Amino acid sequence: MRRIIGYLDKNSERWMLLVFYAFIVTVIFVEVIRRFVFQYSSVWGEETARYAFIYLVWIGAAAAVKDRAHIRIDIIFQFLPPRGVAFLYLLGDLLTLGIACFVLYLSTGAVISDIKFEAATEGLRINQAWFVFAIPFGFTLIIIRLFQSIRRDIADMRAGRSVYTGDKLFG
Repeated sequence: MRRIIGYLDKNSERWMLLVFYAFIVTVIFVEVIRRFVFQYSSVWGEETARYAFIYLVWIGAAAAVKDRAHIRIDIIFQFLPPRGVAFLYLLGDLLTLGIACFVLYLSTGAVISDIKFEAATEGLRINQAWFVFAIPFGFTLIIIRLFQSIRRDIADMRAGRSVYTGDKLFG
């Protein structure tokens, strides 16, 4: 059971991102063929691709939190001792956690409102709550990853290790 949970912890966002990305590429490809070969396009294609992209963005944000891959200006870290770097990462994670909890609260209200008033999408005519749910879903993943990051940083500080700074894109 631990291996399964470990695998999901390591790869869940990757698999979700792959599914949504493949869906978007497939739908857009089919819609381009339909539009330029058959001179016909569907309403559902563009709409589902757009909503899948919204899920893709929020899941990608959670994956970036996990890998500390968000864009940041880290020149100040070069002038601080390891404990100072750890403190700044912890401070950033705690501030992000506060914002994420606030947005989760607000976005959950939007989902409940869409359910309550049965707001429907333009083309698909299904409840819009399914797609608005991408925001609280993404922020829930972000919050989980922030808790993991905070726990990891505290453990690294206590053990005297340098905190995880993520992989660099360049250099």
